[in-house]
Amino acid sequence: MKDRALVLGGGGVAGIAWMTGLLFGLSEQNVDLREADLMIGTSAGSTLGAQLGAASLEELFRRMVEPSAQGREINPGPRVLESFQKARATFSSITDRTERIRQIGKWALETPTISESERRKVVEARLPSHTWPDHGLAIVTIDAESGEIQVFDRKSGLDLVDAVAASCALPGIWPPVTIRGKRYIDGGVRCAENADLAKGYARVVILSPMGTTLPRIGGSGLSEQIEILEQAGSKTYLVTPDAKSRRAVGLNPLAPETRRPAAKAGREQGRGTAADLADFWNRGRV
Repeated sequence: MKDRALVLGGGGVAGIAWMTGLLFGLSEQNVDLREADLMIGTSAGSTLGAQLGAASLEELFRRMVEPSAQGREINPGPRVLESFQKARATFSSITDRTERIRQIGKWALETPTISESERRKVVEARLPSHTWPDHGLAIVTIDAESGEIQVFDRKSGLDLVDAVAASCALPGIWPPVTIRGKRYIDGGVRCAENADLAKGYARVVILSPMGTTLPRIGGSGLSEQIEILEQAGSKTYLVTPDAKSRRAVGLNPLAPETRRPAAKAGREQGRGTAADLADFWNRGRV
């Protein structure tokens, strides 16, 4: 098997902030998850995966906690979120997963949102560099028409901003992203983490801002994906927000004001879990 994979899950701007703080806190204790042979980024995780190749963890953390360094974000507002929650409840009644994802994609294509160009500016501002990072980064999206998963990497010959914007295109909230004549939506529609894509790696660390208890949008749950990995021989280590981090994220992870508290709580959690995680991450290495 290949060695180590890092899965970066979805969870809005609060998820980006929490994972950034977590990785920074771990690094302060000499645990560097950026050494992964593969990073799988979905939605918020695609943003962080792209950022990791362009700036230090200290700088990325500063961009979360210092108001003068924070980029512009758009808060979709309570009405949009309410519409999203109602739609999710409707789609949950569709038992066939493939059909459920297709119907979510259809809804995303039909629902009015801000323009693609306006949303793209936000994603551009998030990324310190628009060049694909040197580390192995797989960005997960969904074809809005077919409902099929699409994974982009630097070999895809694709603009990094477009790939990240597509992976972050939460249905009904942000516009589907046009790439080579097709429209793509948030890879979290399949699963917020898509951890099963790390199949074949000996050790897999999963950072999940959403955890295992929150309802999923369209596809499989995280517990099921972890089972797939472990049945294939992978060892997994799951990190979800602790109680303090959950309070920091609050009820709306898309709200820009969650960045500072979520990043600070993540940093503290990273420091606290470093010793145990180091044993898993570095096991068998000289």
